[in-house]
Amino acid sequence: MNYHYPIDPDWSTEQVMDVVQFFNTVEEAYEGEVEKEKVLEHYKRFKNIVPAKDEEKTMFKEFEKHSGYIPYKVVKNAQEAEQSENVTMK
Repeated sequence: MNYHYPIDPDWSTEQVMDVVQFFNTVEEAYEGEVEKEKVLEHYKRFKNIVPAKDEEKTMFKEFEKHSGYIPYKVVKNAQEAEQSENVTMK
């Protein structure tokens, strides 16, 4: 499936790749499963690029609008998962 990724034109190529990688990880959680550590690692890199909570919420809503996937729920499930658990949204 093709998704629309919220991207800031002022970001570097590396930053764009990190943000897209985070949203890809959200997709993985909804379409199968993903390791908890991977979610948290990609979210940490995302937060380094998008540190403001209001900007994060805006980007999450935009991604949800186009994909139906809720990044907040994936991150929350990863944060609450036991150490060895994978994250799945099925």
